[in-house]
Amino acid sequence: MISAEGLVIKGIGGFYYVRLDRTEALGTGFDIIEAKGRGSIKNDGIKLHVGDQVKLEITDELNKKGVITEVLERKNQFIRPPIVNVDTFIVTMATTKPKPNLALVDKFLIMAEMENVEVIICINKSDLVDKEELEKLMEIYDDVYSVIPVSAKTCEGIDELKKAINGKKVAFVGSSGVGKSSIINLLHPAAEMETGEISKKTSRGKHTTRHVEIFNAEGGGLIYDTPGFTSFDILQVSEEDLRLYYPEFEKFTGCYYDNCKHITEPDCKVREALKEGKINKLRYESYKANLEEIRNKKKY
Repeated sequence: MISAEGLVIKGIGGFYYVRLDRTEALGTGFDIIEAKGRGSIKNDGIKLHVGDQVKLEITDELNKKGVITEVLERKNQFIRPPIVNVDTFIVTMATTKPKPNLALVDKFLIMAEMENVEVIICINKSDLVDKEELEKLMEIYDDVYSVIPVSAKTCEGIDELKKAINGKKVAFVGSSGVGKSSIINLLHPAAEMETGEISKKTSRGKHTTRHVEIFNAEGGGLIYDTPGFTSFDILQVSEEDLRLYYPEFEKFTGCYYDNCKHITEPDCKVREALKEGKINKLRYESYKANLEEIRNKKKY
């Protein structure tokens, strides 16, 4: 029986596909093992995720099967999408078809901020709108995050995106139909991923990515492809802490109350900045909507 270490690159139906570390792969003559988690891992309450670095025992070399015996320490962990050990979120939206779901985008941003993960906002289908409309969309975020407009159709912006993710473990997240898989195909052509057309009736994407999977990036690093979402909760965020996950608020300190929620409190520096146009109105409205959502969920 051979002991080895590797990376969980895909999980389907209780089976996990582990890419062996390079030196061990060379030693065995193959690089991917189909494995299940040992009972002791489940008994410890550990659920395996794509991105996990694991130890395993290869039980059947001929059929490339094994058993995962240990999950190594994680850098971070996300519930939705269920991934671990990420350096950067590529929060992806489209200019149109489907219409930008800013509420969902902001929830992904909150998740990234909670885990101190770098964010790049990728705006796909830049070729489908005029320059003014594209700039208006970019302005929502470009004072806070790196924003890269791209077109998976014309390849505009793809080289800039390649440079930005070079050597990093990046997760593409976003709504269904925004073109995550099409962009990944350009970043890593060998992935040959399934892409789907937008439903003309609903203008939403067919769920072409049904599970999380990791691919190698051409310039080094790893790309996590994740299923598209239409909505999810941020219940792990407290009402008191939500303000901490809107980075643009941090520039405006000195509110009358140290724990100011920036809603109705007197002498609020964030609301003053909003009136002066220093904070984007859509982002502030997003903050209020998420705060209200958290408050309402706490009642039940």
